[in-house]
Amino acid sequence: MLPVAILAGGLATRLHPLTDETPKALIEICGRPFIEWQLQLLSKEGTKKVVLCVAHKSEMIQDFVGDGRRYGVEIDYSHDGLVRLGTGGAIRKALPLLGEAFMVLYGDSYLPIDYGTVEKNFYSIGKPAMMTVYQNNGAYDSSNVVFDRNHVLKYSKGSSHIEMTHIDYGLSVFNSSLFEKYPIGSPLDIGDICTDLSNSGLLAGYEVHERFYEIGSRKGIEDFSDYIERNRDVL
Repeated sequence: MLPVAILAGGLATRLHPLTDETPKALIEICGRPFIEWQLQLLSKEGTKKVVLCVAHKSEMIQDFVGDGRRYGVEIDYSHDGLVRLGTGGAIRKALPLLGEAFMVLYGDSYLPIDYGTVEKNFYSIGKPAMMTVYQNNGAYDSSNVVFDRNHVLKYSKGSSHIEMTHIDYGLSVFNSSLFEKYPIGSPLDIGDICTDLSNSGLLAGYEVHERFYEIGSRKGIEDFSDYIERNRDVL
């Protein structure tokens, strides 16, 4: 299974004051820090290596998670340092830990899908990047993807148009060569990279059918907590 980079360096400003003293990754959901639910899922799906890209209160996350042994995965850490690097800059700095290809997962997302199938489709489609997409139709957030037959024809992180029926599901796969041209230590947004890739016809798409869960908002925390309670016996 490909390594997974988890982007866990955000400030979580929408959740203040809940995150004044606690990083978002350690917010308690049904009696356990959120990152434990993430790592448990990734381990169950066969992931062997995780790289945590951290910044805000990173020492708290590292002290709690450790080397990942108790979750059945190997965990390395990549720290932004003094300059906040953004999602793309964090990945650029973490490249030496990730290898030639890797998955990227947002630190506030819980995605109950088959990760092995995602990886197989990435290699079978043959493009340097692939975004998982969900036919959202504006249900959980603004749809931001035009998708057709394994291709993301258009992606726009900050805007939505009537032809956009799908949404970035929160899991992407990249070849490391896409990030190597950028300087280490400079701020960069992964959304801008995906927009450029879609405009150039280089962004594959894989449609999933299980809704995503996130803890980036109060409503998201409520929905995910409900999901855990409903499925606790099988998680």
